[in-house]
Amino acid sequence: MERPTISPEHLQEAAENLSTIRDFIRFGVSALRQHDAHLGQGTEDYFAESSALVLQTLSLEWSADSEILDAKLLPSEKVEFLSLLERRINDRIPTSYLLNLAYFFNKPFYVDERVLIPRSPIAELIEQRFAPYCLDENGQMREALNNLPENAKPKTPQRILDMCTGSGCIAVALAYAYPDAEVDATDISKEALEVASINVEHHNKQYQVALLESDLFAKIPAENQYDLIVSNPPYVDAEDMADLPEEFLHEPELALAAGQDGLDLVRKMLAQAADYLTEDGLIVIEVGNSEWAMCQNFNTIDFNWLTFQKGGSGIFALTAEQCRRYRKLFEQQQA
Repeated sequence: MERPTISPEHLQEAAENLSTIRDFIRFGVSALRQHDAHLGQGTEDYFAESSALVLQTLSLEWSADSEILDAKLLPSEKVEFLSLLERRINDRIPTSYLLNLAYFFNKPFYVDERVLIPRSPIAELIEQRFAPYCLDENGQMREALNNLPENAKPKTPQRILDMCTGSGCIAVALAYAYPDAEVDATDISKEALEVASINVEHHNKQYQVALLESDLFAKIPAENQYDLIVSNPPYVDAEDMADLPEEFLHEPELALAAGQDGLDLVRKMLAQAADYLTEDGLIVIEVGNSEWAMCQNFNTIDFNWLTFQKGGSGIFALTAEQCRRYRKLFEQQQA
């Protein structure tokens, strides 16, 4: 079935008859809905998507004051917005790539087609400072309802690893959350690390975040011991890869695909995690829709599946003690 596209005539009609920011946001919402634009890459509703396109075109904050909504667009601004909307609908290019901008942890990040668009619920865990397992940057325990295990000897993480960093958004967010911690961020993709470097420098975290090209743990020195390892690795299984909406095909396949059941990388990570965690360390891994495969393949392991107030699932945590206890099983699964 041919997907619906927006016609030049429809766009011209909008340019001639609409005038205010409010008008164009409304037009964008209707057009995105009518033409079945797929959401889920940083925005969750058509209003947010259309607002981002209009407001960014006008160099305005995404949380612009409602009083400004009745301001009129210049003809050149109309052309710029409608051109972006046309590419969003007809070429199915995600909004974040059109704008080279995505928000994570309430911070702006540069993104392009070399990296996945940030959208991980891990941001909520960072906001909570991984309580009740970890203390915050001031040595205090925050309140959190997330199903993370409790820790008899909680502490503020001093050394943190973000594996499969992509745009670097998780690493930068961790650096903001724990300003005294050393954060290492790894990725197998040189191109992704180029984008991560842009973001690390933009947020002035280059003194705190070290970027490293590595296939998982391969090039991480054996003496590196982490209090906290966080990873949002590729985890899309073969069936889901074959069924992805067109918008997702603009994202790098290397950042999405992970074999038949989506666990190719996770198996390798779990087999080696115990070697890189401190005695009371914690590892948090996102597996998304491959949660079912985790439960099927590792049905004797009591993973801590985390819960989120802002929505999201498919993220588990294991303590260093659990990683040591189940090491043999993880190694067998990897074989």
